[in-house]
Formats: sequence, C-alpha cells, structure tokens
Amino acid sequence: MRRMLALLLVTAAVGATIEADQEKTAEQLSWVAGCWKLETSNGFVEEFWMAPAGGAMLGISRTIRNGKMTEHEFVAIRKVDGVLSYVAKPSGQAEAAFAAVSISPTEAVFEDLGHDFPQRIIYRKTALGLTARVEGTVKGQLQGNDFPYEACR
Repeated sequence: MRRMLALLLVTAAVGATIEADQEKTAEQLSWVAGCWKLETSNGFVEEFWMAPAGGAMLGISRTIRNGKMTEHEFVAIRKVDGVLSYVAKPSGQAEAAFAAVSISPTEAVFEDLGHDFPQRIIYRKTALGLTARVEGTVKGQLQGNDFPYEACR
C-alpha cells in the first residue's frame, strides 16, 4: 500500500512538472480573443484581440477621454527568440516584449523585470469578462492598475 501511494505521489509530481514545462502557445490564450470595453466617467477604454492564428494573436486598444482618443496601443502575442511574449507598442513609446511566465485557462502572466513600468502584465478571465492588470516596482514599491473589461455591446 505504501509503495502504491509513493508511486502515485511520484507520478503526480512528474505530471505536474511536465505540465509546468509545457510549451506556451498563443492558442492557450483563445479566451482573451474578442472586444472588451471599460467605461470611465469621461470616456472609455476598448481592447480588441483577434483569435489565435499562425501561432500568434494581434490586439489593439484605444483610450477615449472627453470625446478624443488620448492613447492607443498595438499588441501582439507571438514568439520572440523562441519564447511566447506579449509585445506592446504603446503610443509615443518604444516597443517592449514581456515573456510569458505562466498561462492557465483563466490567467496569463507576462514579465520583463528589466522594464521600467510596467514589469508585469496579467490577464484574468472573470465572471463579468476580462481584467487586465499592469504592475511593477516604482521607487521600491509595488504598484499596479486593474482594467476590468466587459464584453463590448
């Protein structure tokens, strides 16, 4: 009985390691695809993601304040040097790539600890839609912003 239990524990541990080491793919993020909107007091933020195809996803976002577009961003989830990455090109800023750290059916975490801010980008599937979070350390303090999106109507 003890041998059987030990064998089951070893098998479970090996299975968890294999799962943790699985190649990360854009297809694992199909739950991010769609149109997402966050209403604010003076406008809105929209984010649109195309479904995975060819090993990548493409996205675009815009921020509207007081009837004018104030920010936009072009985004891709694609391989960079063999690593699945979130590649962002925000308006007025240089392109930055954040490597996929973990992907599950409800959460994806991308990181570049050498980047100024953000250093981490997190997407979470929620009951109401999708939450995007950007976070990082500023002057030694962890800071972050959540963007709780609902599906566009």
